[in-house]
Amino acid sequence: MTNHSNSAAKQIQLKKEIAPYEKTDMKSSIRQLVNTLVPLFGLWYAAYASLAVSYWLTIVLGIAASGFVIRTFIIFHDCCHGSFFKNKRANAIMGTITGVLTHVPYAQWKYSHAMHHATSGNLDKRGLGDIWILTVDEYVAAPLWRRLAYRFYRHPLVMFGLGPIAVFLVQYRFNRKGARRKERINTYVTNISMVVLYALLCWAIGWQAFLLVHGPIFFMSGLLGIWLFYVQHQFEDSYFENEEEWSYVKAAVEGSSYYKLPKVLQWLTGNIGFHHVHHLSPKVPNYYLEDAHNATPPLHKATTITLRTSLQSLRFKLWDEAAKNFVTFREVKQRIRVRRIVPELVPGTKTVRRPS
Repeated sequence: MTNHSNSAAKQIQLKKEIAPYEKTDMKSSIRQLVNTLVPLFGLWYAAYASLAVSYWLTIVLGIAASGFVIRTFIIFHDCCHGSFFKNKRANAIMGTITGVLTHVPYAQWKYSHAMHHATSGNLDKRGLGDIWILTVDEYVAAPLWRRLAYRFYRHPLVMFGLGPIAVFLVQYRFNRKGARRKERINTYVTNISMVVLYALLCWAIGWQAFLLVHGPIFFMSGLLGIWLFYVQHQFEDSYFENEEEWSYVKAAVEGSSYYKLPKVLQWLTGNIGFHHVHHLSPKVPNYYLEDAHNATPPLHKATTITLRTSLQSLRFKLWDEAAKNFVTFREVKQRIRVRRIVPELVPGTKTVRRPS
């Protein structure tokens, strides 16, 4: 009871400290639209024009354009949280438009992402809006087919190679089971708008040129989007608890990383590296996340990762409930071998780590 009271008190205090940043500034939002969409369209056209010069130049321009697709997604993301504009309808309209540009239906993603925020780090409420995570005990107890499916899903070539196609071209084209009428209609509107937009582009420049230009932009932006979502919760000492011990504040501050990126990448990713701030208060617009972090000392305790250290997250596959951290498949394989020799070892016993 005391722990829950302390947690509630901390949450209230943090909310008070961060409240001044839970505001929308119309000028900042309009400025962000201009400095995001204008360069995106300009780079897209430049990539098309470069086909007459060199396809390597097209790819370079496409990679640059993909950065602005990510920035467009951050606008979409803020619209889903109702933090980009004050007006609910304005958020829905701009969210739908940017959703077409990023291949994500506004209403569908708004629902699943709200569930992600409400349950992040809660072991009893995994499933919607999350990356598939198994605990060590669940993996050990799982039948062979489930283990193989999980290993396949978590392989970097699958997650970041097939992932952009599976998620942005297939998964988001269908409504979830139980979706309400408005959500279903929004998905249909998004799908039809995408078909019309790309049909017009194919008609204007030819389908071959369209694929050569938009293919790299789509794939790279999809890969980067999945990577950002993955790495900001999949670091070694993240936070996962069962329902009775789960804390919203701890899930935000301890279960979401501060991804410290170079300033250019921080700008292109719309400050989403301050993910702990965002999870604590989704109402803070992306352009105020850094200010909120700097002005709130307790948030400085969030786990900081960099471009280099974030690559280590590729090793971590399973959550160890006993040790409270992520472990590798190799570590779990070693535990299984030990248990065969010493059967009385309980699940989750921490062993000496070995390189993966």
